[in-house]
Amino acid sequence: MTLTALKDPRRYFDAVDAERHAEAKTPPVCLYLEVTNRCNLLCETCPRTFEELEAPADMSWELFTSIIDQVPNIARVVMHGVGEPMLVKNLPEMIRHLKARGIYTLFNTNGTLLTPRKQRELIETGLDELRVSLDAADAKTFLAVRGKDFFNRIVRNISSFTALQAELGATKPLVSMWLTGLKETIGQLPDFVRLAAKIGVREVHLQRLVFDEEGFGLARAASALFAQAQAEEEQAINAAHEIATALGVRLNASGATEPGLSLKPQAEERPWATCRRPWSLMYFTAHGRALPCCIAPFSARGYENYTLGDATQQSLREIWNGPAYREFRRALLSDAPPKPCQHCGLRWSL
Repeated sequence: MTLTALKDPRRYFDAVDAERHAEAKTPPVCLYLEVTNRCNLLCETCPRTFEELEAPADMSWELFTSIIDQVPNIARVVMHGVGEPMLVKNLPEMIRHLKARGIYTLFNTNGTLLTPRKQRELIETGLDELRVSLDAADAKTFLAVRGKDFFNRIVRNISSFTALQAELGATKPLVSMWLTGLKETIGQLPDFVRLAAKIGVREVHLQRLVFDEEGFGLARAASALFAQAQAEEEQAINAAHEIATALGVRLNASGATEPGLSLKPQAEERPWATCRRPWSLMYFTAHGRALPCCIAPFSARGYENYTLGDATQQSLREIWNGPAYREFRRALLSDAPPKPCQHCGLRWSL
């Protein structure tokens, strides 16, 4: 597969060899860099709202460039984790550093800090994707799920951003809006699609957030939709599809799946078995802690339970095929996977 193909965010996992072993045969093609673990919201679906995962910090420029420079053929970098990237002062410099290397670059934002000055800065960096988690179609629901009354500000910011893109003739970044699929929000999906079209956004994603019986989930059991979607919720999804088609909006679920399918249980008896992440990507927290994937912080308590290395103390080569990573992969290929992975693909969004 060519590097150009790898830059396509929907195809980069295809680069992973079908034969998976404890030792990875090729370097990662994607990096998740948590440029900050700080945030200005209190979302009900985020673990940092309820516990301190690591001490508050922004990833240093030295750590950021050190990680990037150790993977010369990296194709894709995702600049978010459990924090809000736009709190980072040198975010534009980080993006420009990546784009100078020809790396497909994106991040998720809550949109509260997307001021006119920062809008122009982001466009000028060459950022490829800007994903905005809005999670509601009205201010009341937004306050319930996001913890602060910023709905109208975010809508104005997105609308202003897409208008500036049109004025400048800028085709990048691709702007998308994301809605968390909860009992409280799924009925708003049709209006969410209408809102996206109204403010110039042509791509909408339904993000599946589910739960674990041991309480390690992103959603309370009473809010979770997975395997519990009722007729009215199915109707909301179908209606949203029709509206999206009519308005020229692309509607997808997380993982580029069809929204309705993303809420249904899968038949796979070993749901973790199809995962390619430990062979294709590396995730680093703001402090340089290596984790197996972006879902790990949400799926179990305590980073120490699944830390695979430390980029401030080890090279990426040492981490990638070090003892911890090899043991993690070996367990993932077995019938007794690591605890954070036991329900992945069954109860957790892929």
